[in-house]
Amino acid sequence: MKHKLGVAAFVLAVLLLAITVFNASWLAPKPKGALRLVAHRGVAQQFDHRGIDNDTCTATRIEAPTHDRLENTARSIEDAILQGADMVEVDIAPTKDGRIALFHDWTVDCRTDGKGNVRDFTLAELQALDNGHGYSPDGGKTFPFRGQRRYPIPSLEEGLRAAPRTPLIYNFKSKDPAEADMLAAALKAAGREVEGIGDAFYGDPAAVARIRTHFPKAWAWSKQGIKDCTKAYALQGWFGIVPEACKGETLAVPLNYQWAIPGWPDRALARMKAANARVLIVGPYGEDGPMGLSLPEQLGKIPRSFKGYVWVEDIWTVGPALRPGRDIRSQAQIDASAAALERRKVRS
Repeated sequence: MKHKLGVAAFVLAVLLLAITVFNASWLAPKPKGALRLVAHRGVAQQFDHRGIDNDTCTATRIEAPTHDRLENTARSIEDAILQGADMVEVDIAPTKDGRIALFHDWTVDCRTDGKGNVRDFTLAELQALDNGHGYSPDGGKTFPFRGQRRYPIPSLEEGLRAAPRTPLIYNFKSKDPAEADMLAAALKAAGREVEGIGDAFYGDPAAVARIRTHFPKAWAWSKQGIKDCTKAYALQGWFGIVPEACKGETLAVPLNYQWAIPGWPDRALARMKAANARVLIVGPYGEDGPMGLSLPEQLGKIPRSFKGYVWVEDIWTVGPALRPGRDIRSQAQIDASAAALERRKVRS
């Protein structure tokens, strides 16, 4: 009996050693390319993510502002790029007159002085609204951007002009694949070289499947697809298997679960590259916080050899931490940002 247990223990030890060596990052080829920051909604006002749901008006939960940029505007896209973003995520919303606006919410009620579904407005009607009307850092006591009207809701074309050479990631808020057709038509009409520039798309599986028929070489993913790939690889990757769910798809790596990714980072990156899959680092999983990085020091948790995409919530502070030579903030804004980060750390 003891002999059998000893043999079993030896076999298990050899198996574990083989798996460890097989997934050793230092034995993999060094990844090529560069780390790429994705600015979620451009330069945006940050807000408290605790306890929010789909109906929460996040504009009334913003932190004390350290800048005056509003998400999904032309200025927020331009400044995100200046602050170090390699890609900028925007939300698309078709309008009643067949145009496409950049706006996150289903209704205009939360952020603007209007009422109703975004898709029931013409583009001109949307742009006539006060886009900063509803933002408040104290639950409705004060409204620092109300009446300024500096950054109106932009059209898709205005967003494209703000990023002529920088890739955009278009988020489908709707499950209707017809909106993918609308977006593709608008991009082609604008002369946007989607696949050449490196634009990307994500959202509902039906919309993603449709946009792939228009731009088959573009990066596109759905939440279900990214979940399927990540779960499957976390199980099968230890044996060198790249699951079918990952081929041509996206692997999401939470900042606090990098240890659970087989062959992380170099071997995992090599496997995903061979499968024509992208790798995206996101914020800590299981915490009541944002999807992406919101603190500059989180960059230090990313391996230096990582060459892939990093989802960033606060490009205003995270971007300059990686690329200080591109910091456009004034000293007063830098000081205000530092104070805001300390408050954010306490809250989290």
